[in-house]
Amino acid sequence: MNFELQAGDGHSFARAGLISTGHGAIETPVFMPVGTGATVKAIHHKDLEEQVKASIILGNTYHLYLRPGLDILQKAGGIHRFMSWDRPVLTDSGGYQVYSLAERRKLTAEGVTFRSHIDGSPHLFTPEKVTDIQRAIGADIIMAFDECTPYPCEYSYAKASMQLTHGWLQRCCDHFDDSEALYGYSQSLFPIVQGSTFRDLRKQSAEEISRHNREGNAIGGLSVGEPAEIMYEMTELVCSILPEDKPRYLMGVGTPANILECIALGVDMFDCVMPTRNARNGMLFTSEGIINIRNRKWESEHTPIDPAGGTFADQRYSRAYLRHLFVSGEMLGPMIATLHNLRFYLWLVEEARKQILKDNFAHWKNLMTPKLMARL
Repeated sequence: MNFELQAGDGHSFARAGLISTGHGAIETPVFMPVGTGATVKAIHHKDLEEQVKASIILGNTYHLYLRPGLDILQKAGGIHRFMSWDRPVLTDSGGYQVYSLAERRKLTAEGVTFRSHIDGSPHLFTPEKVTDIQRAIGADIIMAFDECTPYPCEYSYAKASMQLTHGWLQRCCDHFDDSEALYGYSQSLFPIVQGSTFRDLRKQSAEEISRHNREGNAIGGLSVGEPAEIMYEMTELVCSILPEDKPRYLMGVGTPANILECIALGVDMFDCVMPTRNARNGMLFTSEGIINIRNRKWESEHTPIDPAGGTFADQRYSRAYLRHLFVSGEMLGPMIATLHNLRFYLWLVEEARKQILKDNFAHWKNLMTPKLMARL
């Protein structure tokens, strides 16, 4: 993998760059649709490619390991061939899913034992095993195994968790460097900064992660319930420490406004289930604000979902028609809403990139952010 820093905004820390992988190039800032189980819910691959224009999607190690399982993925030739997706893929290490299984798992220095949410079967994830799983899945970018701390948590817990993550990282790096990619293209390992919401821990973790000199770095353990201002504070601190010549990936973030604010702090890569999950529940993001399409006020609104232009999705569908689909329980409703929200998120980061290249990002962001947060 290669990262080329192409431009910076003169009034913020926003950057425009280019990540090159074995499955193609990724212009940054970038938003990655979440395809947890080898599918982005409610949208066809053709629409992901041609309308959403996604250059990379995210899969999840925990879910893919349990179903369909590594044997099936390896026989297919890896995740790209299995799901017929020839663009880059990033896999999360499963650390967040282990965090969410608090009642089903046990952490030790060796790794994590947990029970499957599918059938209750016992499993052990170690840094070495998670690395091997991601090798077998075949993602272009794979994540080091980490523990995601809850919010709030005690300082002592956050410190012990961070130290555990750092120990696991060394083992991930050693095992990654001693193993080979399986499908004829290279893979890159990203460490993950932890430390909860404590400045000294975040600083220590960012310095430790930087020391490993991997091809990119991630920021984890945020957007787990803390106020947005704290998330921004931690992100700004970490970005000031992580090397400028490596892509920075803020995991699990967030709203459109969150994304613009964190681009301004120096983040390059984002993922979040929000555009797809909210779409399936009738919440749509537009350039003028947020719409709950189930509201009666849209019943006779025969204008496009986002009248500002045709850059977001197919403009043939009106708000009135989409509301009709949702209140009628038609499958097409969530599908159109998903297409719209994903295209909007991709449009947003594409436009952010254009504004960075014009050295106008900070001004544009300040105009856009209040609109993005408005409820229509």
